[in-house]
Amino acid sequence: MGNHSLFTKKQINPEQFKNSPLERHLTAFGLTAMGVGAVVGAGIFITPGIVAAKYAGPGAMLSYLLAAVVCSLAALCYSEFASTIPLAGSAYTYAYTVFGELIAWLLGWALISEYLFAVASVAVSWSAYFQNLIAGFGIHLPKIISTAWTPGQPGSINLIAGLIILIIGFLLSNGLQESTRINTIMVGVKVVVIAIFIGVAVFYIKPANYRPFLPYGGAGVLSGAAFAFYAYIGFDAVSTASEEVINPQRNMPIGIIASLGIASLLYAAVAAVLVGVVHYTQLNVGDPVAFALQFMHQNWIAGVVALGAVAGMTTVLLVMSYGGSRLIFAISRDGLLPAIFAKVSPKTHVPVANTWIFAVITSVIAMVVPLDKITELVNIGTLFAFATVSLGIVFLRKMPFYSELPTGFKVPLYPVLPIVSCLLCVLLMTQLQAVTWMVFAVWLVIGLIIYFTYGYRHSQQGQKH
Repeated sequence: MGNHSLFTKKQINPEQFKNSPLERHLTAFGLTAMGVGAVVGAGIFITPGIVAAKYAGPGAMLSYLLAAVVCSLAALCYSEFASTIPLAGSAYTYAYTVFGELIAWLLGWALISEYLFAVASVAVSWSAYFQNLIAGFGIHLPKIISTAWTPGQPGSINLIAGLIILIIGFLLSNGLQESTRINTIMVGVKVVVIAIFIGVAVFYIKPANYRPFLPYGGAGVLSGAAFAFYAYIGFDAVSTASEEVINPQRNMPIGIIASLGIASLLYAAVAAVLVGVVHYTQLNVGDPVAFALQFMHQNWIAGVVALGAVAGMTTVLLVMSYGGSRLIFAISRDGLLPAIFAKVSPKTHVPVANTWIFAVITSVIAMVVPLDKITELVNIGTLFAFATVSLGIVFLRKMPFYSELPTGFKVPLYPVLPIVSCLLCVLLMTQLQAVTWMVFAVWLVIGLIIYFTYGYRHSQQGQKH
C-alpha cells in the first residue's frame, strides 16, 4: 500500500478481456436496439414541444441536430475506448486507465447519480403514461398510491413507479438474453408508433407555422440543444455492455454510432412535423404530441402514442438499470465499493445482489420524491463523463500499453475531434442552472467522503502497490 497514490492507474492487459465472469453474447444488432432503447423514450413525445416553445421555435430540429453532433463526437471517443478496453464500467473504467483512481471514482460517482435519477425520473413518467393508458379503459387509481409525496399534502407514494422498477430488476436478475429479447420487441413497438405519428402529421403541416424559423436567434438554438441533450442520454449505457459483447472491437462502435444516428433522425423528424402542425408558441404543454393530435382531430392515435410512450420508457428503464448495475459492478470489482456489488451468479452470469440493491434504491426514490427538477442532475453527470472520456482519448494514445491492445476503432482527426468534443460538452454544462451545479457539488462531496473512508483503503490497485 506504500506507493498507493490518488492517481494510481488501472493496469490493463488483453488477458483481462478473456477472464470475465460475465458472458459474451450481445451482437451489433442487440447493442443498437439497446442504444435506441435507452435514447428514445418518453422524451420524444415531450421534449420537442418544450424546445420549440421555450428555446428554438420552429428551429427546434436544429437544436436536436446540434445536440446530436455533440453526442456524436463523444460517441466516437466512447467507441474507441469501448473497442480498445472492452471491460464493464464504461467511462469510469476508461478514466481509471488514463487519469487514475480519484478522477475515476469521482466520474463513477457522478455516473451513479445519472443512472439513479434517470431511472427514477423515467419511472415517474412511465407511471403517468400508464395511468393515462388504463384511464382509456375506465380504470382510475387512487391518488394515494399513484402520485409522489408533496409538502403540505396528505401522505402518498407513487407505487406504480416503484413497482415497474422492481419488475425491471426482476427481469435483469434472470439473465441478459431474456431482457435483450424484451427490449428489442419494445423498441420495435415504439419505432412503429413514432412512424405512424409522423406519417399522419405530415398531411396536417401548415407552412406558415415555420415562420419565423428562429424567433429566439442562434442563442435559442444553443440553449435548446443543452435542454435537448437530455433526450440523447443513454447511448453511453451501451458502452457499459463491453464485457458482454461478442467481438467488441467490431460491434461496440457499430452499436454506439448506429443507435445515436437512428435516434437523431427520429427526434429531428418529430420536432419538424410538430412545429408544422401546431404553432410553436402553443407547444409549451406536458404532452405536445397528444396536443397536436387534438389539433388534427385524430384522437384515435392518442391511445397508440400512449402505448408507444409506455413501451419507449420500459426500454429506457431496462437499459439504464442495466447500465447502472454494470457500472457499480465494475467499481466494486476494483474494491472501491463493498464486494457484494461484484458478486456474479454462476447460473445467470449476472450480478444479482447488485441488480436488486440498485432496483430497490431507485424504486424508493421514484415512489417518494417528486422529480420535476432532477433531469438537469442527469445532464450534468453525463456531460462531465462525456468531457472526461473525450479528453481521455488524447491520453489513451500515449499510454505505454496502447500498442498491445486490440484497437477496433480509432477516432478520426485525432487529436482535434476529442478536444473539440470535450470543449463542446463543457460549453453545454455552462448552460445549466446554478442550482444544478450546487447539488452536483454536494453529490461529489458525499462521494469524496465515501472514497476516503472506504474506497481508498480497499482499492485493489492500491493493494498491488
